[in-house]
Parts: sequence; structure tokens; C-alpha cells
Amino acid sequence: MQETTEAALRGEFVNLRPLREEDAAMTLAWRLSDRAELLSRGADNVDDQAAWIRSRPASEHNFVIELTDGTPVGMLSLIGIDRWHGHGVSARFLIGDDDAVRGVPAAVEAMKLLYEYAFEQLGLQRVWGLVVADNRRMVKWQRYLGMREEGRLRNHYRFGDRLHDALCMGILAEEYRGQARPRMQALIAAGRKEHSR
Repeated sequence: MQETTEAALRGEFVNLRPLREEDAAMTLAWRLSDRAELLSRGADNVDDQAAWIRSRPASEHNFVIELTDGTPVGMLSLIGIDRWHGHGVSARFLIGDDDAVRGVPAAVEAMKLLYEYAFEQLGLQRVWGLVVADNRRMVKWQRYLGMREEGRLRNHYRFGDRLHDALCMGILAEEYRGQARPRMQALIAAGRKEHSR
């Protein structure tokens, strides 16, 4: 059985709580949605999704993104953690309920919570991940939040009958603290202002 952080990572608008086996049907529905078409293939049914959740190693930190009222809206993971070399992989990011997060800086705050955990609690020096090069919206968003393109893996993913390149994107702890965190805080503050009206 997968273990992760004992408590949720808490933010102003969202919390990251550990992924649980009972999340199988919900997370499968998100993974099978059109929004997830450029993510790696996952389970085909609820039983396989539950088995996948059970099989996650203790070294992974798999989260469900919840609004502070407990409404689940997405998922996010920190995997491939190498404490000696000081890096980990941001993965499995998906906002599954777009309507529930409309007007809420959920995606920004979820990433901020993950970066805070990686850099400030675990002491990592770099977080990186792979993004399908054709997923222009995600590439633009990751760049805006401080990730830099570090390389390209050609024909890395197959979706249907097409091969797609993957971009390796990464952010260093000092880049997060100096550039990305202030930008994220500004976006969260704008969301706070919007919600106070």
C-alpha cells in the first residue's frame, strides 16, 4: 500500500491530500477525459486504477488536489525522488474538474504547494518533468511558472497512431525562490482579491 506525507499540504484555496484507493473511480474518470488526451496512458477500468494506486511505492508522493471545502478537483505527484542528487519529478498533473476551479488559482497553488514540499521540506535542488511538446498550453503554463526547457526527447510518446516529442522541463530551488514563488504568490493574491468581492 502506498504511503505518502502523513498530512495534507494546506494552501489558501486548495490542499494536496494523499491519493487513496477509494479515489480510483474519480481519478480514472479524469484520466479518461478529453483533458487528459496528452497524458501517458493509464488504467482502462476502476479495478486496474485501484490496483495501480495500491501498487505505488512509498517513495512516491501522489496527491489529490482538493478545494479547501474538500471538493476533489485534480491530481499531482512528486515521484522519482533522488535525495542524494537532490532532484524529483513533478508528474501526473491534471485538473479533472475544470468547472469547480473556475476563478480559483487552484493549479497555481497546487504547484506552489508541491514546490514548497520538494524544495523546503525535502531539501531538493531541482524538480523536473516531461511534457508532451504538442501540449502547448501546458508548456506555456510551466514556463510561466518558472520551469525551463532542458531538452527534447524525440518520438517519446505514442498517442493513437502518432508519435510525439517530449520536452524535459525543470526548475532549480533558487529559481523557484527568486522568480517562480513571487509570481505564484501574486497570482494567488489576485485570486484572493477576486474572491473577496
